[in-house]
Amino acid sequence: MKKISALVLALMLTACASAPRIAAPNLIKAPQPIVGNSGKFMSPYTEDGTVAAWVEKGRNASIGANLGGFVGAQAGQKVAEQIPFVGGLIGQKLGETAGRAIAIKMAGGEEFIRANSDLSFNTVNEMAVYMYAKNSTHKDFAEALKLAQDIYPELKTAYYPAIINASVGVN
Repeated sequence: MKKISALVLALMLTACASAPRIAAPNLIKAPQPIVGNSGKFMSPYTEDGTVAAWVEKGRNASIGANLGGFVGAQAGQKVAEQIPFVGGLIGQKLGETAGRAIAIKMAGGEEFIRANSDLSFNTVNEMAVYMYAKNSTHKDFAEALKLAQDIYPELKTAYYPAIINASVGVN
């Protein structure tokens, strides 16, 4: 019994020691953004570090995205009544799509977002790391990140792993 306890303790200590660590924002090397709006992902921050006009306009976008997710979930529930399992997946996708469309509309539309962005990125991972390294101390960071995640749903799952990867090797 003592051997099993010792083994469990050793495994727990190893797991704690190998947990991913996130470096402080000022220690992470930020990727170089594209100056202008030619990238796929528009930064919610401008070159001077202020929130973009579309973020200001989209302050209510998270309400819209949540409403879209609710509508999609309701549609998925109706489909799920007919087709178990698959209906839930369809509902989730509908919710994401509806939430994104509503968030974009609340922020002024895709043209407005692009026209009022002076920094962009080719990948969502670059945008995630840049935002963390350069903007995470901004007073409106949580709101800007949430809006960016509503507009770019892939940022929701990419944000944390991208920062962990950028933290590797940082002391």
